[in-house]
Amino acid sequence: MSLAKSQKATNGAETADILAATRRFIDALPGPADMSATITEGREIAAVVASLGMPPDVIAAAHVYPLVRDHYIQEKTLENNELKDISRLVIGLLELRRFTLPPEWRPGQALAVRQSEALRKMLLAVVSDVRLVLVRIAEQLYRLRQAKARPESEQQALAIETREVYAALASRLGVWQLKWELEDLAFRYLDAATYKTIARTLNEKRAEREEFIERVKALLQSELAEAGIEADITGRPKHIYSIWRKMQRKNRGLETLYDIHAVRVLVNDVKDCYAALGVVHNLWSYLPGEFDDYVANPKDNDYQSLHTAVIGPDSKTVEVQIRSHDMHRQAELGVASHWRYKEGGSAPAAFDQKIRFLRNLLEPTGDDSDLLDQIRNDVFEDHVYAVSPKGEVIELAANATPLDFAYHVHTQVGHRCRGAKVNGRIVPLTYKIRNGEQIEILTGNQAQPSRDWLSPKLGYLASARARAKVRSWFRQQDRDQHLRQGREIMERELTRLNVKDVATDSVASQLNLRDTNALYISLGAGDLTSASIATALQQLRGTEMPKSMRRKRSPRRKENKPDAIAVSGVGDLLCNYSRCCRPVPPEPIVGYITQGRGVSIHRQDCGNFLGLNRKHPERIIEVSWGASDSSTYPVDLTLRAYDRSGLLRDISTVLADEHANVTDLQGHTDKDSMQTIMQISIEVSDLPTLSTTITRLEQIANVISVKRNA
Repeated sequence: MSLAKSQKATNGAETADILAATRRFIDALPGPADMSATITEGREIAAVVASLGMPPDVIAAAHVYPLVRDHYIQEKTLENNELKDISRLVIGLLELRRFTLPPEWRPGQALAVRQSEALRKMLLAVVSDVRLVLVRIAEQLYRLRQAKARPESEQQALAIETREVYAALASRLGVWQLKWELEDLAFRYLDAATYKTIARTLNEKRAEREEFIERVKALLQSELAEAGIEADITGRPKHIYSIWRKMQRKNRGLETLYDIHAVRVLVNDVKDCYAALGVVHNLWSYLPGEFDDYVANPKDNDYQSLHTAVIGPDSKTVEVQIRSHDMHRQAELGVASHWRYKEGGSAPAAFDQKIRFLRNLLEPTGDDSDLLDQIRNDVFEDHVYAVSPKGEVIELAANATPLDFAYHVHTQVGHRCRGAKVNGRIVPLTYKIRNGEQIEILTGNQAQPSRDWLSPKLGYLASARARAKVRSWFRQQDRDQHLRQGREIMERELTRLNVKDVATDSVASQLNLRDTNALYISLGAGDLTSASIATALQQLRGTEMPKSMRRKRSPRRKENKPDAIAVSGVGDLLCNYSRCCRPVPPEPIVGYITQGRGVSIHRQDCGNFLGLNRKHPERIIEVSWGASDSSTYPVDLTLRAYDRSGLLRDISTVLADEHANVTDLQGHTDKDSMQTIMQISIEVSDLPTLSTTITRLEQIANVISVKRNA
């Protein structure tokens, strides 16, 4: 298999010089006698890498990597000599070495299947150069070849890791020669008896099977050329593990399998497919019932090919697949790819795209060094892969936090999360996880999620699924606790808005809830927010929303006449808002005829008005909110905060954003409490606007409380 050319060395030298420099460097190394085994390992791994057509710098890195891994060479030593250009590749290989399957897992476990898939993805995501994954696969092959003298337990663990991770990666990247040997060696260690039985049944060595395939290819090539059909023919003897899998899948014996030997014929178009099929059937007798036309009738995954089985030379069965080059590209890189068929199931379309991208990178398309830089930035940007303390790889969404990790591991782990460590260092729960980092969750004895975790702006959770688990926890809490919390939220909101004469059952009805208790439970469980209360009050107290405040500020008048007040049953009287309660629409209002100052407008629940009503009931008149050009109403607020630089600026910014016009602002410092107390007079358009303004003011740093004055 050919690979894209590597980037040129920064010193401008040809990359081929790196191999010679590497040999000189290794030959000059002083060291103990046992270092020779490590040097041999590097040489063997490099030989496998070279057989794949890897560029010289990657081959050189494969030579040196085992020596750095076993601490015969320090990383800094590479950086300070003529091998500095391959030091980054060696570091990348050391990074890949950290990830493996937990030793206690065995094939067939559901968790192991999910884990091995995540590990395969992470190996491709964490490495800076995808070609290093192939070096890691070659290293795994070397370890398998050398495992004959190892204890059985070590052989089993190595074989599990190979079959679950590295053989599957080799398949997806199209490195078939490595895939087949990895699978066969792993199979021999995991099920030696079955492996030997199949090998004996075949009654021939692999070399003999390969020689037979070459004879079939040569004969078929000659016949197709004589028929004027241009074709590329490849072939392979089916390896033992693949034979066993097919026996298991079809529940058939070895004697009934007709693709122990197989060849593939690639032609230019559909017409040549059927012409080649005719040549094959004229050359050899075909087996009835073993012909499939997936060209006229493609599979569900759009796979197209002609399959037939014939009695070939020496009366041995041979499977022949015939397809066009376009069909082959679709089968190898499209949705009908061979690895998907072999592994079963399905994978997300985004991951299919990544595999196609990576395999295209490994094709001989010229100098594709720019693609190597794109791998990290473009291909794996939608997921991040973290490692648990036990070695389990967890696939998370991009920008995931330790709290997302906790909820992915288990819902209760998330509920009891109190902190997290990344690579042994304590980090905040809003920390953004990076590929390959080890995450340890610190938990408490009791589940105690925070409502702050539900806010996307605060950055605790990137996963909507995790936020749903938090909401579910709040919904499932004790009903009395929800009632108590909801009652506190309701009372706090009414106090902030200084609203007194409200029937909570009416508010509940307005929000389509059964009664006050249901309202409290919804507030306490987080299904409703405090902002919903102000909106419900607005709808209850006014059938129409007041017009928005005009941005143009009207000149201040000596008499603050509320033009939006219509006085019922009396002529056009002079009106003014009372300073004691500052009513805001749509709050119920009433008028009181003063001596010499016209009609003073109060809220119906105003304490001063109730006293005046007892003394002079004859001066009370009915009034209602009317239309106005300005539609803004004065409100007095009391704000308490710990003083700091920029506090007044932040308050002004919030008020400007909410279009709240400031008419007066006074402040002083309480020396006993060390708090700054501000009296702020503003003009707002309605009650929901007032609620939003108060909420935003409360969120300013150092602000303790904001309350509407009575």
